[in-house]
Amino acid sequence: MTPQPPPDAPAASGREPIRVLLADDEAMVRGGVRAILAAADDIEVVAEAGDGREAVELTRRHRPDVALLDIRMPVLDGLGAAEELRRAAPGTAVVMLTTFSEDEYIAGALDSGAAGFLLKSGDPYELMAAVRAAAGGASYLSPHVARRVIQRVSGGRLTREKEARERATALSPREREVLALVGAGLSNAEIAGRLHLVEGTVKAYVSQVLARLEVKNRVQAAILAYEAGLAGAEEESPGQGPR
Repeated sequence: MTPQPPPDAPAASGREPIRVLLADDEAMVRGGVRAILAAADDIEVVAEAGDGREAVELTRRHRPDVALLDIRMPVLDGLGAAEELRRAAPGTAVVMLTTFSEDEYIAGALDSGAAGFLLKSGDPYELMAAVRAAAGGASYLSPHVARRVIQRVSGGRLTREKEARERATALSPREREVLALVGAGLSNAEIAGRLHLVEGTVKAYVSQVLARLEVKNRVQAAILAYEAGLAGAEEESPGQGPR
């Protein structure tokens, strides 16, 4: 049975659908993922690839909003494809989709600049949520993967927290506000609403924050915000309007 959108799924509002490229070397898996996404009115699969090299070529051609990449693919795997897409198509957010949850795959996905990491065994609606989050400039980790990430960063916690605080102090007050909201999982649009800024300005701030912290993506920035104690700071010091 084709899954139906949950009651709280966004309704069609005349906006352009989120354009997705789907890459997996198994045609049956691609068909299943495509069927799940077809149940969402705001998501459209615009291209499919059977290997990482084809995924890169089709992304350059179609410029999708989100690329869903399997990690293990022939010719070029998902991690390699994500690295190439970060340079060739920076406007396309990457979400990794895999049956594997070993730490090296999680770390590799985050290092490659992926905005999300999902297990194929997860809830189908996680897939929709991840696509929407990535398209909105946010990040998404399946609950199982999020637990593994937290476990990975818990070792040497005091040292990491000290280093994170030192790196965060180099940011301007506004940049720290933006980092705190990224750490809370907010999208660019949500941050703009919270800080009373236009979304383009927020996008610029996020890029500045990633560059100054020398992190590759929002997931790594969110981890640093958590370690620096900023993840809850947005509740204590909301934005006071444009600066």
